[in-house]
Amino acid sequence: MRLPWVHIVLFVLTGLTTLTAGALQQGVNPLRQPWGLLEGLPFSASLMLILLSHELSHYVASRVHHTKASLPYFIPAPTIIGTFGAVIKMRSPIITRRALIDIGASGPIAGFIVSVLASVVGLARSEVVPTGTTEGALVLGDSLLFKLLSLMVLGPVPEGYDVLLHPVAFAGWIGLFITSLNLIPVGQLDGGHIAYGLLGARHRTVSVALVVALALMGMAFWQGWSLWALLLLLLGLRHPPVLQWEIPLPRQHRLVGLAALAIFILTFTPTPFRIM
Repeated sequence: MRLPWVHIVLFVLTGLTTLTAGALQQGVNPLRQPWGLLEGLPFSASLMLILLSHELSHYVASRVHHTKASLPYFIPAPTIIGTFGAVIKMRSPIITRRALIDIGASGPIAGFIVSVLASVVGLARSEVVPTGTTEGALVLGDSLLFKLLSLMVLGPVPEGYDVLLHPVAFAGWIGLFITSLNLIPVGQLDGGHIAYGLLGARHRTVSVALVVALALMGMAFWQGWSLWALLLLLLGLRHPPVLQWEIPLPRQHRLVGLAALAIFILTFTPTPFRIM
């Protein structure tokens, strides 16, 4: 049996880049303090677990439905979080709408569950600090869900104060943000798979409308939405057909689609980033 060296190497490299990113977030200079890299372990381990659960769930669902798929490709990157995420590559057509929704929804739902757990654990270790002490820092926007989790774990934050997130909570926030991006019902994103399984040809109309909405949000809230809209246009808004469309979609799969939509609404953040 041949070891999947490419996948292993990319996984290890992404582990190192997220570890470095986590250490830098803690103010460690890895060149001067090599052992200080361990400070990045809580963030790195949490984020890698979120990404792994997401992609392996896609992979397992693909195998269950006899659809050929690659193991996850992790993508190391010199970013503030040390990665551009992870992907799997589909190597055969998807046969039924049931399979399409199972494969599309499994990753976001698994990643969502792990992200919520990381957020709760991390928020319990986070600090409420005066706003003046965070001047110049990167401020994260709140989704409906993260705001609710923060309220449940930390209680109301007094005016003039802000939450300084523990690295595990930051990883949880990133996981929820990635989940919302994947669940946008456009093109061949996970949300696009689900929308196509539910709506068929109307999926393209929804995709066009949402790309226009994202471009407008880029002018009103966060410029990154305009770039995301452009990227989705370049990737294409059409979805390849399933081979056996005529097979009815079970009611429970329609409920899974609605659950994914609810998760998207709960995790969407209109202004994800700003500088204090």
